[in-house]
Amino acid sequence: MEELTRKLRKERIGLVVSDKMEKSCVIRVDRKVKHPMYDKIMKKSSKLMVHDENNQCGIGDTIRVMETRPLSKNKRWRLVEIIEKAK
Repeated sequence: MEELTRKLRKERIGLVVSDKMEKSCVIRVDRKVKHPMYDKIMKKSSKLMVHDENNQCGIGDTIRVMETRPLSKNKRWRLVEIIEKAK
């Protein structure tokens, strides 16, 4: 019998840039990539919508998120933990 295994879910760490929605927030995830032609290290960022069940995130917080099933049109990530609160 073939054993079905679930793949590991992606995790990202990002900075909260918006928390104006109910049970949702938007984070910015930064990464460094090498330019294919010029070999220069550049900063690129992506924005992810995150499900925040208890509305505990605030702007400027650093949080860890995990991939999950689609929760709405844009939300595919959920809050795992708040690493650092904004000062």
